[in-house]
Amino acid sequence: MRQLDRSLPGRTDVPTMPKVIEALHEIVDPELGIDIVELGLVYEVEIAEKDVYVKMTMTSQACPVGPQMLDGVKRNLEMRVPGVRTSNVALVFDPPWSPEMMTPDARKSMGW
Repeated sequence: MRQLDRSLPGRTDVPTMPKVIEALHEIVDPELGIDIVELGLVYEVEIAEKDVYVKMTMTSQACPVGPQMLDGVKRNLEMRVPGVRTSNVALVFDPPWSPEMMTPDARKSMGW
């Protein structure tokens, strides 16, 4: 499927890693109430010109809100980060997620 170029003529916005990470922090796992970056679900982020590639996982392969979170990542990147033309989100399960991947603040908020 071909994506439309949403950039306006004359705009030179390019996505930056800080803006991409900020947008990813806005995606919260509704079951845990913690964002996907703090949970350690985001494994890799790459920016190639105006396209953003995210490799991420879920807390389990049977995560019931997985599809909604993936759609939220894609939509948030394309709508909230200046200069993003397309976003591609790859769901992977290798390595499998574990609570050790959470940030210390996220573990603390869960009482661990």
